[in-house]
Amino acid sequence: MIETKGLTLHYGSSQILHGIDFSAKAGEVTCIMGTNGVGKTSFLKALAGTHPRSGGSIELAGKPLGLHRPQDMAHMGVSIVPQGRMIFPLLTVRENLETAFSVLPKAEHAIPDEVFELFPVLREMQNRRGGDLSGGQQQQLAIARAMIMRPKVLLLDEPTEGIQPNIIQQIGRVIEYLKGKGDMAIVMVEQYFDFAYGLADQIYVLRRGEVAIKGAKIQLERTQLRAEVSV
Repeated sequence: MIETKGLTLHYGSSQILHGIDFSAKAGEVTCIMGTNGVGKTSFLKALAGTHPRSGGSIELAGKPLGLHRPQDMAHMGVSIVPQGRMIFPLLTVRENLETAFSVLPKAEHAIPDEVFELFPVLREMQNRRGGDLSGGQQQQLAIARAMIMRPKVLLLDEPTEGIQPNIIQQIGRVIEYLKGKGDMAIVMVEQYFDFAYGLADQIYVLRRGEVAIKGAKIQLERTQLRAEVSV
């Protein structure tokens, strides 16, 4: 569904990513692991268009992509749930969800029933301001908003960060559900090893902005992976 070849990225004069070859398929969870500062979030930003790549190529569903703005990438089917969630604190829960309509035809401007089935708390809190929600509720809101955009590729940046265990379990079930639908590629950056390993089909480990390990989870040794991503 999405593939990169030789992708590089700079912040000013500092090179962060060094020739990343990567692919993620629909119906799979592809996890990106590594210690802090190795370029995981930067890679997601490059995929989402929120930070332009310096070189290399990206293909979406076999179609080469140029350098696009994040709103253009969203229209083409790439949705990101960023670190920190970035919900609108003064808008209600429903209004936050409705911001996803900007990438949909007018005839599709409706919140699907599955959103409230997967996240019942959002139905109960539709009229509450986003800023009044707990961190776990905000994360659910951010994922639900991305789902409404009907993405081909869903990018999740640290979805368990600062979240209580029961909400982590719920988010895991939602990711499994979305994977099971088979119509989107899910790319997840995650530091919580057991959560990431449990959901992953494919794993990439970054080290100093390069791919150090990659492969199907069933082909990789768990203890080696854990040692590689431990601080």
